[in-house]
Amino acid sequence: MEVPGGDREPGSYYVGVDVGTGSVRAALVDQRGTLVAFADQPINQWEPQFNHHEQSSEDIWAACCVVTKKVVQGINLNRIRGLGFDATCSLVVLDKEFRPLPVNHEGDPHRNIIMWLDHRAISQVHRINETKHSVLQYVGGVMSVEMQAPKLLWLKENLRETCWDKAGHFFDLPDFLSWKATGVPARSLCSLVCKWTYSAEKGWDDSFWKVIGLEDLIANNYHKIGNKVLPPGASLGSGLTPEAAKDLGLPAGIAVAASLIDAHAGGLGVIGADVRGHGLACEGQPVTSRLAVICGTSSCHMGISKNPIFVPGVWGPYFSAMVPGFWLNEGGQSVTGKLIDHMVQGHAVFPELQAKATARCQSVYAYLNSHLDLIKKTQPVGFLTVDLHVWPDFHGNRSPLADLTLKGMVTGLKLSQDLDDLAILYLATVQAIAFGTRLIIEAMETAGHSISTLFLCGGLLPAYARATATQDPSRVCDLHHSSRQRWNLDPLSKGRDRTRNLTVPSRIR
Repeated sequence: MEVPGGDREPGSYYVGVDVGTGSVRAALVDQRGTLVAFADQPINQWEPQFNHHEQSSEDIWAACCVVTKKVVQGINLNRIRGLGFDATCSLVVLDKEFRPLPVNHEGDPHRNIIMWLDHRAISQVHRINETKHSVLQYVGGVMSVEMQAPKLLWLKENLRETCWDKAGHFFDLPDFLSWKATGVPARSLCSLVCKWTYSAEKGWDDSFWKVIGLEDLIANNYHKIGNKVLPPGASLGSGLTPEAAKDLGLPAGIAVAASLIDAHAGGLGVIGADVRGHGLACEGQPVTSRLAVICGTSSCHMGISKNPIFVPGVWGPYFSAMVPGFWLNEGGQSVTGKLIDHMVQGHAVFPELQAKATARCQSVYAYLNSHLDLIKKTQPVGFLTVDLHVWPDFHGNRSPLADLTLKGMVTGLKLSQDLDDLAILYLATVQAIAFGTRLIIEAMETAGHSISTLFLCGGLLPAYARATATQDPSRVCDLHHSSRQRWNLDPLSKGRDRTRNLTVPSRIR
């Protein structure tokens, strides 16, 4: 789709591709950073059994080709200067000839990606953590089952003949896309540091891979998992190959940047937002006082510092993994947007909600927000949940407890199941997610961070802003919105608290 006000006059253009959990999105921007066009395309997911989540690299590449062709329609292709990818930190498995290999017991090579939220490797990650290896201090002291080492160990122990022995290349999904576009199998520092235990200063640690039983990955200078590492944004090889250019509908030879994980791309984009001229309390404060919260299927909390800060239960510190020259700490909640979908879509009156939202040409969540305003009467909307509470760790706790065994809980349920009950359950869920963020902030500040402002982006933003405004874990000082996110958030700017600021940046420098 073309974005109103987009500039299609002569100039340079750049294409960005974002691969999320459920869809691929592409944006065309001009040399000033103005969004010119946007397109999205759903991608398939498989869940063959509980805690197993899989995708297809061929399916994802095909979706990338659809969206890039859409956003450059009507554009002089000779003015396109560059291409960049970000994607979820999912594990892509290919053989020695770069063909897909199965990551499933069914032997289906089309499903060759273990998704980021896959929790099949619980036994493996427990054993890794029992080693108490020194690299674990850089992941908050406890490795997550969502990182790549336990998934690799699971493949070795469970799919030795059909996958592990045949594997030639293991990629993080962002790096797979960069390779597919350029033929260069280099890895991004972002992916390797944040998900693979690589050190920006020391490189790979042989002793770690040996002690966890994956010493075979050391062979040929770590050829299978990456021995050429580039900083995010570095130009790859000779640019876009002719074959990839034909697939994507873009000119051959244009620059292709080393990739970023999707949350880190969002963090990089918003943490440096230009807030001048809006009268915000955060104007003039250092960038290290900002926390970028990327809230979608899951939520990630990105804070940077000049010196390394070790936060128990929070990933990092990672050097130059997101912002060059800064250390990154990354908190997170494994399911947030997915949890809201689960709670709302599983309710008995969801069909009624769908019908009413459709009749108003609204999303179900916009309808729920308006319904909450209707039923709150004269009291603040947050008081609707005084007797209903949610513990949101339905998929374990990533931060700050770092306990994948935790489960979710709802307390205060009644026998009634009407639309009011669903709306209040929805509100209690987003409030719980917001309070989870508060726990992460408190852990980071206890360890040495000084956070004054939250910068939010992502599809969960409207619900998150409502929760923070009504429950007051943050002071909402101002809310701006991008051309892709035009939610009416002005009423939320009245929420107040003593300590913090919440802002949604409209312009990125």
